[in-house]
Amino acid sequence: MSQAPTDIKFRKQSQQLELTYVSGEQFALDAEFLRVHSPSAEVRGHGAGQETLQTGKMHVKITELIPVGNYALQLVFSDGHDSGIFSWAYLRELCKTKEAKWETYLQKLHDAKASRDPDQQVVKFFG
Repeated sequence: MSQAPTDIKFRKQSQQLELTYVSGEQFALDAEFLRVHSPSAEVRGHGAGQETLQTGKMHVKITELIPVGNYALQLVFSDGHDSGIFSWAYLRELCKTKEAKWETYLQKLHDAKASRDPDQQVVKFFG
């Protein structure tokens, strides 16, 4: 079964990518979620344990969607990030695991004493 969505809509005002599948399932992924879960090497690294926690992405926007063949979308974000190629399989995975991935991301931010808000500076005290 193909992982490709049957319909893709981007809602510019809400910054949500809406995906519909042959099963009738519909999902909405927002720009911040997609940015912090980009499949790029900048975010995921080149192997396990090399991920870079993305901070300050609360207000990021998707500025462009570029089809990549018949298998993916390249998303261009307002912070200049444009190197992630979101395959149909990866987008489907994000749809299915959105809540768990978001909770894990928020926990990592908390543990790192970091923020989603680019205008908020978190001061870390050592000692």
